[in-house]
Amino acid sequence: MGVVDNVERGLEKLVTSVFRGSGSAEVQPVEIASQLRNEMDNRTLTLSEGRTLAPNSFKIRLGATDFERARQWGATLAEELCDVAVKHARSQQYTLQGPVSVSFNRDESTKAGSFTIDATMEKPAAGTAAPPKAPVAPPRAPSNQQAVLDINGQRYALNADSVVLGRSAEADIPIDDPGVSRRHVEIVRDGARAWAVDLGSTNGSYVNGQRVQGREELFDGSIVAMGRTRITYRLVAQRTGGSA
Repeated sequence: MGVVDNVERGLEKLVTSVFRGSGSAEVQPVEIASQLRNEMDNRTLTLSEGRTLAPNSFKIRLGATDFERARQWGATLAEELCDVAVKHARSQQYTLQGPVSVSFNRDESTKAGSFTIDATMEKPAAGTAAPPKAPVAPPRAPSNQQAVLDINGQRYALNADSVVLGRSAEADIPIDDPGVSRRHVEIVRDGARAWAVDLGSTNGSYVNGQRVQGREELFDGSIVAMGRTRITYRLVAQRTGGSA
């Protein structure tokens, strides 16, 4: 519960005050976060062993009063809830068909203190090539190559199959850039191949000038842009270890 606990505490500290009204019934952000995770679980679609699709688009319907309170934080609150969805998907090993999005919608038929969530699976925009499905036994990367990221004069070796970059101190590689979301982009590797996955960021992610819609494959020399930060994906010669 550690990571989830931290997210919920952050939501409480960040935006709970927005929902404090004069009435006794009011929507709390942690309630939305909890229901969002439940909707993901309830609307999963198992395709095969080890591959379960989950919703990645969430439309939250609020009554007039709660909607106005939520709108005061707008993108900030939506971004926090996107983080909840992404972390839950990773913890449950769900597959998402595209970036996570959260929107707030005014619904006059919804009473104060109540809300509903429409959770759906949305593919990337038409015309965007999706990466091939991972084979059961993916090929290993060539032993003489190491995938690295060059960021602001520093080099980071990609030694895991999933690396998250963002403004949060909890990101695998923290990025000090106000234009970057807390969890902005994920670098996913499968054997010798790699993709940049936008995690529902506010300002979007770009690979070689092309906005990432879902995933974008990376090649040696690819430039990943987010905010004012430019990241170069490289394959470098790996040192072959040996006894001295």
